[in-house]
Amino acid sequence: MRNSTTEAPSKIARILAHLLTGASINRFEAEDLGDHCLNSTISFLANHLGLTLLRHWEKVPNRWGKPCRVIRYSLPETAYYDARAVMAHLNRTEY
Repeated sequence: MRNSTTEAPSKIARILAHLLTGASINRFEAEDLGDHCLNSTISFLANHLGLTLLRHWEKVPNRWGKPCRVIRYSLPETAYYDARAVMAHLNRTEY
């Protein structure tokens, strides 16, 4: 079991906490939360933990200022109850 006073939350918990604020996220923004492979985190949330996530393509500038297509992820309002239950589970276990 994770000791919440000494260990940082997992990247899955950090991304889910971000989404539970009502915010959305793309792969470049996820870097600030320590997630270097957001699509894998989203896949885990959806396929292993059963959450529904919205996906929308968008164009953003890459590090050289050129347009790049990425997916912006968010939680639909209907998934918040389940997402909070998953967050409670994540807070009790390690991933």
